[in-house]
Amino acid sequence: MKKAVNIIGAGLAGCEASYQLAKRGIPVNLFEMKPLKKSEAHHSDYYSELVCSNSLKSTNQTTSSGLLKKELELLDSLILKTAYETAVPAGDALAVDREMFSRMITEKISQNKMITVIHEEVSVLDEKSINLISTGPLTSQSLLEGLQNYTGKENLYFFDAAAPIVSFDSIDMSIAYKKSRYDKGEADYINCSMNREQYDQFYHTLISSETIELKDFEKKKIYEGCMPVEVMAKRGYDTLRFGPMKPVGLDDHAYAVVQLRQDNSAGTLYNIVGFQTNLKFGEQEKLIKMIPGLKNVKVERFGVMHKNSYLNAPQLLNSFSQFKVHPDLFAAGQLSGVEGYMESTMSGLACGINISRYYNQQPMITFPQETMTGALLSYISDSFKQNFQPINSNFGILMSLEKNSYQKNEKKQAYYNRAVEVMKKTIEAYSI
Repeated sequence: MKKAVNIIGAGLAGCEASYQLAKRGIPVNLFEMKPLKKSEAHHSDYYSELVCSNSLKSTNQTTSSGLLKKELELLDSLILKTAYETAVPAGDALAVDREMFSRMITEKISQNKMITVIHEEVSVLDEKSINLISTGPLTSQSLLEGLQNYTGKENLYFFDAAAPIVSFDSIDMSIAYKKSRYDKGEADYINCSMNREQYDQFYHTLISSETIELKDFEKKKIYEGCMPVEVMAKRGYDTLRFGPMKPVGLDDHAYAVVQLRQDNSAGTLYNIVGFQTNLKFGEQEKLIKMIPGLKNVKVERFGVMHKNSYLNAPQLLNSFSQFKVHPDLFAAGQLSGVEGYMESTMSGLACGINISRYYNQQPMITFPQETMTGALLSYISDSFKQNFQPINSNFGILMSLEKNSYQKNEKKQAYYNRAVEVMKKTIEAYSI
């Protein structure tokens, strides 16, 4: 029998990858430290435990999460199939009975003859085997220390302090403008100028906005390496005007300026500079839409701030989620830089497919960027990004449509239709 592939972590990504390899006749050693040891956020002994919500988001075709689910369905996802088998009423969202879902995944994985589950904590990788690390955002400290041999300390992040990301085509460029400070270099930033009255209203709304309550284990370190914009603002009325909203070198008449920086190679996404935050999502949206030029903006990812171990994927991984300088090592799930249940599932599924091809010395598959699968894998491996943060699925990362005259929902349906067609052709072309 051929040597088994080692998968570390029996979360959504690890279980999905294990299933994809097993169905292709490849033996798997699945390492899971539960029940011997649990992270601060885990409670159950079952695999694929849903730590936060029991919702896997919308199934609607006009949503990015609906599209991702359809692609996972086409690719025969174990996680998605089990989610439908354990679904509970939730409108057009897919929500599950949390315990039943995890228990069923555990049973399916444990009963698979190609998968050997080993209950132990891994801190040192077997360099003679193919390894997939899918240990999630709360990876154990011992494994993180071991990973530094492959990543370098500077490429392994421990806290997620992300600013909101918006879609470029929803920015009102008749109000916002492109310019660099003092006209140095190219106009790489989009600028949104505020007068004193606008800043005053924005500032007082910001300091009175509600934040998300952190867990005890997050409170200890969350502010060490970054400063939430709301905390910065509470230090004084002008703090932001001498920080991320300083108006110097731009509009001589502005009292404060919000800058947006390009976030992907295609220029379809921009992040709001210096606006890492722990505000509730509704509060964030209200504040963002107070910024001149962003009144009708589409927020593709809200700012988040919580404990979250993840790799600097653009520096470390290629589009197959394979380490660039360690080809026998792969990463999947939230550790690799995707955010969300279905995104982690997709990451594990794509890794499972490509590891099987790598194992059998076949060319690996670059999923097309017209698909949500391909767009996410491309985004996290895009070396353009200098300040990488994990991301959810969103239409802003897809390859642009040739036609631009769609109405809002028509455009999303067009993205969906194109992605499904391209994914079906990819499955057929590679006999996936």
